[in-house]
Order: sequence, then C-alpha cells, then structure tokens
Amino acid sequence: MVQWLMAASQTRDRLLEAAVGQALSNGIVDLSLREIAAAIGTSHRMLIYHFGSREGLLVAVVREVERREREHLTGTDMSIDAARRTWDRLADPALRGQERLFFEIYSHALLGRPGTEGFLTEATEGWLTPVAEAMTAAGIDSPTARALARLGLAVTRGLLLDLLATGDTAGTTQAFGLFTRLLASDGRTEDTATLAELRRAIERSSPSRQSGA
Repeated sequence: MVQWLMAASQTRDRLLEAAVGQALSNGIVDLSLREIAAAIGTSHRMLIYHFGSREGLLVAVVREVERREREHLTGTDMSIDAARRTWDRLADPALRGQERLFFEIYSHALLGRPGTEGFLTEATEGWLTPVAEAMTAAGIDSPTARALARLGLAVTRGLLLDLLATGDTAGTTQAFGLFTRLLASDGRTEDTATLAELRRAIERSSPSRQSGA
C-alpha cells in the first residue's frame, strides 16, 4: 500500500513537472485537458485521476510556479534596485502566458470554483509573510514591513494586470519606477522637492511631450 502511494505521488509529480514545463515554454491556459495531455505525453484520464479536473491541474501548476517564484525571491535582496530588476523580469513578454494563467485561477478562486480552495490565502500570505520577514530582518519594524509588503504586492499585481490588458510595457514600467522612487524617499512623500521631481518625470514621459506637442 505504501509503495503504491509513493508510486502514485511520483507519477503525479512527474505529470505536474511536465505541465509546468508546458505552461512556461508554450502556454497552457488556452488548451483543453485533452490537448494538455497530448502535449505532455499522457492521457486526459491520467490527469483527471491525479488532479481531478482541468481546473485542478491548472491550480496545481500555478501553485508550483508561485512556489518557484518565492524560492527565487529568497535569494534576492530587498533593495529598490532588486525590485526594479524583478519588475523587468515580470514584464518580459515571455511570461505573459504564465501571468494570464495566474489571474485566471485567481478569478476562479474568487468565485469559489471547486479545486481552488485555499488558493487565495496562499496567493497573498505566501508572498506577504516571506517579504515582510525579509524587511524586518533588514531593520524595518514589523507592522511597517507588512504594510510595505502588501503595498508592493498590490502594486505589482495591479500593474501586471494592466500590462496584460494594454500591452503597455513602457507605461507600466514607468509607473513601477515611480513607485520605487516613492519607496526610496524613505516615506517622505510630502517633501515638495520629491513630489515635484515625480511630476517632472511624468511630464517628461507624457505622450504630448514625446510627440513634441
């Protein structure tokens, strides 16, 4: 019995690894369960057996991708430059399919679809806790660290959703850059010079200025 359970778990792990590979390399969000099965060299019945449904498989894929992203974060410092590099990586067109899949599952979880139980908690706490802990270790008090972690997560996901909707890489990157400059100001957002500088940056990058209007 134990050996059978171990074999089933290993099979599930192999299928998940293949599905994640498919999602990251060629996309998975637009495929039916049968098409996913064909792409990774298995049957749709095998996927149903291990994941319950197409939605169950997609949730498992997103969870695994998110886990890898969090692992990547643990090796990254909490500096402003690191945040900008992270955004540049997330804004890469190669990740559009992965990000579309995340928001699809997120919306399903908001609707309470079967198979998404616990996903919303993982999608928030799974990021807030390690980021806040890293900030606390860097000397930021715990309540502020958690608030900053929540703000950073909300801004990043909001801009990614904007990017998916508009395709405006330059505009969303500019917005993220302004956000990081606000963070770099040590919270002195009421400083007249800081706000004036931000306004000038927005004006310089406005379409009317760029077109010479």
